[in-house]
Amino acid sequence: MNAREELQHKFDRIGKKPMCAIIHRERYDDSDNIVALLKKDHTDQEFVEFMNRLDFEYYAGYGSQELFGTVWFEDGTWLDRNEYDGSEWWVYLSTPQIPVDLLK
Repeated sequence: MNAREELQHKFDRIGKKPMCAIIHRERYDDSDNIVALLKKDHTDQEFVEFMNRLDFEYYAGYGSQELFGTVWFEDGTWLDRNEYDGSEWWVYLSTPQIPVDLLK
């Protein structure tokens, strides 16, 4: 799977551009480890450079997790990298509603 294409697809599906992000690739043998940072108040060019840094193929199936990170959005939502038994994916999260029983 291509990390840049996967993340761009996720941005397109949720219809939001990131406020800031940190994504890193960690390989079991320390080869091709990558850190991609997108700072708050980034320029369009910095966003392009961030996405280009993620233009690599990785194995997202079962085995060792390779891609880690968090992407923050202006509205308080975020993307978080999850994995189970080495299979990995992005999860879109938002603060849950407070249950009525907890309100005064």
